[in-house]
Amino acid sequence: MRLYDYAGSCNCYKVRLLLAQLGLPYERVPVDIFAGETLTDEYAAINPARSTPVLEVDGRYLPESNAILTFLARGTRYMPEDPFEQAQVVAWLIYEQTDVVPMIGGLRFRLLTGRLEASDRDAERRRRGALEVLQALDEHLASCDFLVGRGYTIADIAVYGYTHRAGEAGLELEPYPNVRAWLGRIEEQPGYIEDVAPYGANAAPGAGRSIYD
Repeated sequence: MRLYDYAGSCNCYKVRLLLAQLGLPYERVPVDIFAGETLTDEYAAINPARSTPVLEVDGRYLPESNAILTFLARGTRYMPEDPFEQAQVVAWLIYEQTDVVPMIGGLRFRLLTGRLEASDRDAERRRRGALEVLQALDEHLASCDFLVGRGYTIADIAVYGYTHRAGEAGLELEPYPNVRAWLGRIEEQPGYIEDVAPYGANAAPGAGRSIYD
């Protein structure tokens, strides 16, 4: 397997985390998304959406982080066997992409790369949405250790990705004790890694070439 990824992306990190916890060998192919490396014809053949991560398996290419998590987790402890709990995992994967990523992840990206100031209207909108996400997570985790069923699943991995870097979005986790305890439980899981890298200088507006400019 090959994983095409960008080290500063938590969407890519989620996949690296699961691969580490599964103990699966793979080749990591760094892609500098701010140096125009996803804008080439060669990369378009891998992923027409020109995003990372992409998992290559037997000559086939699978984009989208949560699709990759689902593929890798089949038949493992990270995907429940019960059909209802499987559906709950899917629900959390959808929520992660529709709420967690745009609000926490989107705010983090824009603040760290100088695309927004904290006082900008869009930053304030994303911050309000992020606080709603954290409150919803805290309420859900008041009665359970993990997001689905009794064990750690790819639902936790997916939501953990950007939530554990909420501080980089200027978000305080002190008001959310259940979220903080949940983050701690994830970080105690066998095979856990944390290797998210800072954004490069070329991630600043006008400094590089990417789908974000």
